[in-house]
Amino acid sequence: MPGATRGHARPGSAELAALAGVLLLAAGLRVVGAAYGLPYPLLNPDEESVVPRAWRMVHGGGLDPGWFDYPTLLMYLQAPWQAVAAEPSYGLARVVAVAAGLGGVAAAWWLGRRAYGRLAGLIGAAGVAVATTHVAYSRMAVTDVLLTTFVTVALALALAGRLEWAGAATGLAASTKYPGAVVLVPLLVAGVGHWRRLAVAGSLAVLAFAATSPFVVLRAGAAWDDVSRVQRLARAGWLGFEHDEASPVAFGDRLWEALGPLTLVAVVGVAIALRRRTHADLVLLAFVAAYAVYLLPLGAHFGRYVLPLIPVLAVLAGRSRLLAALAFMLVLVPLAWSVGDARDLTRTDTREQAAAWVETAVPAGAARIALDPSTLPLDDRDAIRLELPGPGRPSDPRRDLARLRRLGVDYVVVSGAVTDRVLAARDRYPREAAFYDALEREAPVAFAADPGASGLGGPWVRVFRL
Repeated sequence: MPGATRGHARPGSAELAALAGVLLLAAGLRVVGAAYGLPYPLLNPDEESVVPRAWRMVHGGGLDPGWFDYPTLLMYLQAPWQAVAAEPSYGLARVVAVAAGLGGVAAAWWLGRRAYGRLAGLIGAAGVAVATTHVAYSRMAVTDVLLTTFVTVALALALAGRLEWAGAATGLAASTKYPGAVVLVPLLVAGVGHWRRLAVAGSLAVLAFAATSPFVVLRAGAAWDDVSRVQRLARAGWLGFEHDEASPVAFGDRLWEALGPLTLVAVVGVAIALRRRTHADLVLLAFVAAYAVYLLPLGAHFGRYVLPLIPVLAVLAGRSRLLAALAFMLVLVPLAWSVGDARDLTRTDTREQAAAWVETAVPAGAARIALDPSTLPLDDRDAIRLELPGPGRPSDPRRDLARLRRLGVDYVVVSGAVTDRVLAARDRYPREAAFYDALEREAPVAFAADPGASGLGGPWVRVFRL
């Protein structure tokens, strides 16, 4: 097959046993903590963008999500699971997330094996299995890990010379999250000279995207408006990243947070690939370069944005025997970090404690409550949700004690997840910072919960009485 690289031999029993061990480790890291905060979406507020929409699809809402910040493949994959739930189930959704994460570990093994052989496959799988960001997001019903899995599969298929299938996988990656379309660049590199096959691969990419996100195509105008708005927000930045370094440095730091010193081994692997430029080298480097170009303009430096790079870098870290031996030792560092993160998720979240206090201490119908972002929804209470601050976003005029009192608000619930980031950039958010200062100065604390106290996890929470 044109463009196919090494890794044709069937894996032996020892290799399969090693892979099974890596998958077992990956499953343990991801399952522990997957129930954190249930039945609430406390692991990641973006779960609220996916799970309720998937639930509505199988409870009379139809297949059109009416919202295109993300394409719809993940919602479609989640929907059948939600059919058995009386209300949106974040627990069931996280089962799918863990499965996607484990699939990504197996895909990294396949990619490494196709690129450089057995050792690279096992190092690729091990790197993804323990990478802190991949472990964390494999517990969350959000798009990023599934995107990473499809990207890895597409690259492996391209290296195997299966260009048409790689095109279909690229369409599925883009249908999970729009940046998956970046894989078209390494696909083109993999198929140089085979233009007819590349044309078929590109057509299959479009068909796979349209089949799994049909309303993005049918309602292209609305979808374009949503995608453009999301990209503007990402370029402008996000709350918490106001004082970051430039994107190359910031995203390099996110990679270090995920892989630790394994990142340095991967950099050496990249340098060797740049010098040797085998077919596999060129395909993987093309993806790294194309995805880096996508990341560079972004002002929001979320750790999840580097996830598609992690399998490729882990594979490059196992490119040679010497690098693989070094990587095998250094993989213990992110493993230790992921174990610590999982241990933290065995605790009760502070926001659950605050919600329980409201349920017992504030009679239903007796008070109106203002909720800051990243606090628990109180669906059975008279509550208003304040808007999330951010670069370029207008200030929420309700962040004012006098106005809240005029609105009849009796309690304000805030958490450190938002407040600490605002106060760290008070020069950018003077009105929001003044609001939090006024709460501390003028409103008595009716309830407080702090991480570490009585085994609690999560951010600090305060309920102020107006």
